[in-house]
This record gives sequence, structure tokens and C-alpha cells, in this order.
Amino acid sequence: MLGTDEPAAVICIRVAVGLVFLSEGIQKFLYPDTLGPGRFDKLGIPAPTFFANLDGVVEIACGALIILGLLTRLAAVPLLIDISGAIVLTKLRELRPGGFHGVEGFWGMAHDARTDFAMLLGLIFLLWVGSGRWSLDAVIMRRAQLTRSKAMNP
Repeated sequence: MLGTDEPAAVICIRVAVGLVFLSEGIQKFLYPDTLGPGRFDKLGIPAPTFFANLDGVVEIACGALIILGLLTRLAAVPLLIDISGAIVLTKLRELRPGGFHGVEGFWGMAHDARTDFAMLLGLIFLLWVGSGRWSLDAVIMRRAQLTRSKAMNP
């Protein structure tokens, strides 16, 4: 779960993905009418205050974990559920007539969903490769290996 020997450059994906989710989670609390419970209510999500606040907390906590490279694969799972729900509930609706900003169908949806799709692929990447060499996961694994090595060779 923590093991990773991928290049240090993975930090670029971690920081990009983590900052987007951290920022979006914070904004749900800063702008509740437009990005938090108010938006969830407009989308028809039941118990909008509960689910918007839960979503905000998950985005903040998991986004921070991903930035730090701590439990990265585990933190990616709830965010994959989160972004998949966002795509289904907000972006697929844009395929209907009327579109997004006057651009109907697929291209309007594709324009509006570009960040969501980038986050989806970034999370899949992190789930696949882990957090990389420059992460707290890697530090924990190195210390565990060192401890095991010392225990086996006193």
C-alpha cells in the first residue's frame, strides 16, 4: 500500500491533484450557496448540507494527504468516488440540448469537464504508481526497511 519506487517527479502530479481537491473542499465552506449545500440542493442531492459538508471534508483531508504523499493510494479512492460522482451528476447533464454557454452536446461538456477528467486520470495514476520517492509514504517505507534490516542483522 505504501511501497513506491517511482521517480521523484510523481510529486508534480501529487501536488497538482492534491491542490485542486484541497482548494475545492475549502471553497465548499467559503461559498456554501454556490459551491456547497446550495449547489448540491440545485443538483437534487438529498440532504444537501450533510453531503456537501462531507464532500468538502473528504476533499480537504484526502487532498492534503495526497500533497504530503501520505497514504496516497488510500486517499485516492474516496477522491475517485468523489470525482466520478461529480462527472455523472454535473457533466453528463450537459450533453442535453442547451449545452454549456451555448455550446451544445459533447464539446460543451468536454470544455466544462476538462479539470474533472484531468483529476480522474491523475487519481488513477496515483493509485497505480503510488506517491513516488519524495513522499512521506517513501520515508515510512525506508524507515521500516531499515528497522527490519537492523533486527535481522544485530
